[in-house]
Amino acid sequence: MAKRRPAVFCPCGSSTTYESCCGMLHRGEKTAATAEQLMRSRYSAFVVGDVAYLLRTWSAKTRPPSLELDATDWTGLEILGTTAGTAFHTEGTVEFRASYTGGAQQENSYFTREHGDWVYVAPR
Repeated sequence: MAKRRPAVFCPCGSSTTYESCCGMLHRGEKTAATAEQLMRSRYSAFVVGDVAYLLRTWSAKTRPPSLELDATDWTGLEILGTTAGTAFHTEGTVEFRASYTGGAQQENSYFTREHGDWVYVAPR
């Protein structure tokens, strides 16, 4: 699936541009400092169709061999809560609601660190 250009503001909900926010993580210019930042960047990757980033930030223990994205029109992200997941932790959870045209997906995602970097493991 071809990457879609996001609007001026980053899809993750920050008040900065995609290029200076999640785009920097997608391009590998920096890594997520917290589980929440990784969750937000992964949501943005779904919005722009960045399959490589989604696979790269998925735990080696649970990552599928490939990933195909559908044409979901993602419309917003709401963080409902977090546990741990800061720069001082090795694991954490982020509960979120991702809205799309016609509905929403809610999940409490589990994250851990692999080789020092935050990765998505699975829903909790």
